[in-house]
Amino acid sequence: MNNFLIRRADKKDIETLVNFNEAMAIETENKILDIPTLTNGVTRLLQNPENGFYLLAEVDGEVCASLMITTEWSDWRDGIFWWVQSVFVVPAQRRKGLYSMMYNHVKELANANPDVCGFRLYVDKENAPAQSTYEKCGMEKTNYLLYEEITRK
Repeated sequence: MNNFLIRRADKKDIETLVNFNEAMAIETENKILDIPTLTNGVTRLLQNPENGFYLLAEVDGEVCASLMITTEWSDWRDGIFWWVQSVFVVPAQRRKGLYSMMYNHVKELANANPDVCGFRLYVDKENAPAQSTYEKCGMEKTNYLLYEEITRK
């Protein structure tokens, strides 16, 4: 892929990240997000890097993909899991290897950080193309089910 760059997002990328998250929520869950809340959420993560960070992929200078990394402490492993979340690739750039390149970049960053013990993500059980991509990157299905209780809408 020509003129390909992966970089950390910063405050100038807030609008792009909000737009990508909005599109992803509609596409994957048919959910309309509250834009002020989403904008605040993106902004707060960028202001608090101890909670995580966003990576962006640019092709020919245009941002075409994003993913978010958040952290989870594991007492069992005395280390940090990086959760891969909010993955979005613009439709015209899908199935070209962008996510795989971004995931490999995440691995490189993690290898440079001795506290990171692994990666996790969740995916809709009906999203077979995404599951296939994750498996090709080296991830495996776990025996865990995900439960949640939302305390704030």
